[in-house]
Amino acid sequence: MSASTTIRTKREALQLTQKELAVRLGLEENGERTIRGWENGEHVPNTHMLLEIKKLTSSPRFPSSDNPTFKFIDLFAGIGGIRLPFQELGGECVFTSEWDKFAQKTYQANFGEKPSGDITQIPARDIPEHDVLLAGFPCQAFSQAGLRQGFSDTRGTMFFEIQRILAARRPAAFLLENVKQLRGHDKGRTLKTILDILSGRTVTNLPDDIPMSEEARASLSQSLNYEVSYEVLRAADFGVPQNRERIYIVGFNRDKLPDIDLKHFFSSLNKPGTAKLGSVLEDNRSVDPKYTISDRLYAGHKRRKEEHKAKGNGFGFSLFTKESPYCNTISARYYKDGSEILIDQSDIGKNPRKLTPKECVRIQGFPENYDLSAVSDAQLYKQFGNSVSVPVIRAIAQKLYKILQE
Repeated sequence: MSASTTIRTKREALQLTQKELAVRLGLEENGERTIRGWENGEHVPNTHMLLEIKKLTSSPRFPSSDNPTFKFIDLFAGIGGIRLPFQELGGECVFTSEWDKFAQKTYQANFGEKPSGDITQIPARDIPEHDVLLAGFPCQAFSQAGLRQGFSDTRGTMFFEIQRILAARRPAAFLLENVKQLRGHDKGRTLKTILDILSGRTVTNLPDDIPMSEEARASLSQSLNYEVSYEVLRAADFGVPQNRERIYIVGFNRDKLPDIDLKHFFSSLNKPGTAKLGSVLEDNRSVDPKYTISDRLYAGHKRRKEEHKAKGNGFGFSLFTKESPYCNTISARYYKDGSEILIDQSDIGKNPRKLTPKECVRIQGFPENYDLSAVSDAQLYKQFGNSVSVPVIRAIAQKLYKILQE
């Protein structure tokens, strides 16, 4: 088989575009043109590169258990941060939904399956029966970084897609994750509405003009009857050096577990303690220079920080060292300028640098062998900024699973 045929066959088997294959191979600018030239026979890769192409595989890094003990679904799945701990416990993921095409690629590279797209277009009858529903539903509508419009924002109405699936499939339990600002949004009324719906209490103050699918609106008349509890948890308390606070909502089906008591659910979670930022950082001397910010960008950061300081506020870039107890929350906008988390490089006489994608893996508590090759660095920053702290999910998953077993 010729090199051109080998490359095209491998790329098509992996369901990658020429540009995406270039990213997987770590090719620099014009990488897509290089791939196209190889496939057209205009030139051939060297022996090492051809071997790397042949080694690429669609086999998942994290396959489901061969003998699953329970089934779950993964909604608004992102890159699978919520899935991982439940799969570790022997769970089988029977359905996944994620609309972002780049997150789909990273998810597929690690779990061997491409998530379904827009959940609003998928009837509940097409979603398999399952024991646990997982959903890190869109947070921009409630976050400080967004406009905090809540249910008036289309992204804020995705909760009702969760609600309709719970109504139709009645799983034994669920876990939902969102930004901590959900707790105080609209003076607490938004969260109260969500909890009332999940608990099966009558909701009378729901605006008629909230956009949602017809199936979701029709299912609102059904009582979900879940015992529900929530808490804001900080990632730094669970062994990763990041000051990331998120709200977690768990619920158990009272029809299946009538005696369930969640009074101490969150207070009894296993917290492995704290770790310094240095435990996840690479040696500055070994980090690719491309992550070091330019003189121009650094000067702009310092100027804006001084302007904020003159106004009496503490905004501006944040600089961290390996001795820092933790860093700020990594956000989806981190790819723009890295201002919320810059790593000091004075030890090697350089400007500060951004985190590397591998450091983002560690700061979010993902496995060390998590596959980062499917998309660009910019997309990886977005994905980890939108993702979850895996150790927090792991602690919740262990507690939730123990209750289901009992």
